[in-house]
Amino acid sequence: MGAKGEALAKQYETKIQEATAVFKKLSDADWKKTTGSEKWTVGVTAHHIAGAHEAIGNIVKAVATGQAMPPVTMDMLHDMNAKHAKEYANATKADTIALHEKGAAAAAAVVRGLSDEQMTKTATVLSGMPPMSAEQVVSGVLINHVEEHLNSIRKTVGG
Repeated sequence: MGAKGEALAKQYETKIQEATAVFKKLSDADWKKTTGSEKWTVGVTAHHIAGAHEAIGNIVKAVATGQAMPPVTMDMLHDMNAKHAKEYANATKADTIALHEKGAAAAAAVVRGLSDEQMTKTATVLSGMPPMSAEQVVSGVLINHVEEHLNSIRKTVGG
């Protein structure tokens, strides 16, 4: 709807395409390697990226539409991530890529649907941190989340 949303959605989709290409090239041996940053397997890290798209997209939408945000602390986030790592330790590459593409499409649609005015709305996303605008959540959380974990995967597999 807005120019900012369109531009950020395109930036996000470019990062998603990059991640998809990396995921597809991973060998079975790569999938089982442990990342230095997360201390998870590459497969779990890829699934973590894939599983977060819709959740972060929902946060973007909540901030942009002025919905109340539930209090989330860093400890809660770490606990959720640890639970996810255990729960999806055996996630397949095919299932992960399918989740990645589905979740990314949903998140991109949210971003693309926001007006420039909605992009300026703010909320506290993480307890104890300063409020963020919807635009900051898109660039600093949604896009950066993919970037950080993708870099970790690349570092682990040597690409």
